[in-house]
Amino acid sequence: MRDVDADVVGEGLLCERAFFTQRCESLGEVHVEQAGRGALDDRSGVRAYSTLHRVYAISNQAEFLLDKVLWRAAESEMARILESEVERLKDEVSLERLVEAAGVELRRQGKDLVGCCPFHEDRTPSLVISPAKNLWHCLGACQAGGSVIDWVMRSEGVSFRHAVELLRDGVAPSRVSGPASARSTVTKLPSPLERAADDRELLGRVVGFYERTLRESSEALGYLERRGLVHPELVERFRLGYANRTLGYRLPAKNRQAGADIRGRLQRLGVLRESGHEHLSGSLVIPVMDLDGAVVQLYGRKIRDDLRAGTPAHLYLPGPHRGVFNRSALAASREVIVCESLIDALSFWCHGQRHVTAAYGVGGFTAEHLAAFKDHGVERVLIAYDRDDAGDQAAARLADRLGGEGIGCSRVLFPAGMDANALITSVDDPAGVRWRSS
Repeated sequence: MRDVDADVVGEGLLCERAFFTQRCESLGEVHVEQAGRGALDDRSGVRAYSTLHRVYAISNQAEFLLDKVLWRAAESEMARILESEVERLKDEVSLERLVEAAGVELRRQGKDLVGCCPFHEDRTPSLVISPAKNLWHCLGACQAGGSVIDWVMRSEGVSFRHAVELLRDGVAPSRVSGPASARSTVTKLPSPLERAADDRELLGRVVGFYERTLRESSEALGYLERRGLVHPELVERFRLGYANRTLGYRLPAKNRQAGADIRGRLQRLGVLRESGHEHLSGSLVIPVMDLDGAVVQLYGRKIRDDLRAGTPAHLYLPGPHRGVFNRSALAASREVIVCESLIDALSFWCHGQRHVTAAYGVGGFTAEHLAAFKDHGVERVLIAYDRDDAGDQAAARLADRLGGEGIGCSRVLFPAGMDANALITSVDDPAGVRWRSS
């Protein structure tokens, strides 16, 4: 008997069937390659979990019992929700009050409460509420049941993730009568966006929503901590945010005029894709501003490393790159550090090097960057690109370009194969790092 790693591929939709295996004749090992596609009951949430299976596979050497298979949804249609938050809602939100607020009359029957189930025609009370466990179950036609989250999913006709958002915001439940499919499509969560806002204001409000989301997300804050991006002023100073796929829940439904209008505009801006999903979902979001302080670009960095093969970890809004990150640094110093990425620039900033900006990758030093350098009288640039072949070559090209404009350049030398963020996260005392250039 041996443990085998499961390499789950596809769209992250799992079912408990249709395993198939590959025999490795030379090693006599069996690897579970793929789980058959199917629907994961989203009442369980989407999270890493272990389950026991007895799967037999024959190699040319022996028969192995594979009894511990780890399933992991790499990138799901639903946002991942921390289990602790889900359990908190299940414990703290009173199911009894939720059901009564939906218009169901309950009466005491022993330790339980009973009432007519609102999800089907029910003349004899078949809905049972167990206050001690905060659970419900219908003994009648629909046979539904579960926690407060299941109740909201069924009564509002929404997804697991949407139900969690409604409960977190304390939104009053609808009065229930009939199947969930007959519910109104009027959004219940307050929208952070105004239909009357122009595109500039609209993008700014999206950034504000993402910033609030980050502050409430222990997962996103944990990512910043793991990357060494810890400073009490960091999030507010750069308006950092987190896109966790909940923006769409707060917009009017697309089958309504207001929803079609605002969603269409967000698609043109690149915030939403044509599918309606958030372009930067699952990402730390870093906005970049123009000369007037308006948001003109969003950079997204996926905060999870267990992505499907081919999923990009770095994303920008579609179209040409615009804006200069941390433009105020150019006005404050004649010497400026230029990084290859925004994460690296934030790494310098958090550790006291405030005169820092970033290109959009190795080939992303734009004409707008150059114009801003010249407008602010920058005299010397420390090129802090990654210490690899691509970074070295791009740094040499940039030095030639800036030198032709009369701007002196030096190359910041990281250890081979490293960048600024890799360096600060690899040492015990990042404050003790001494930067040198050549």
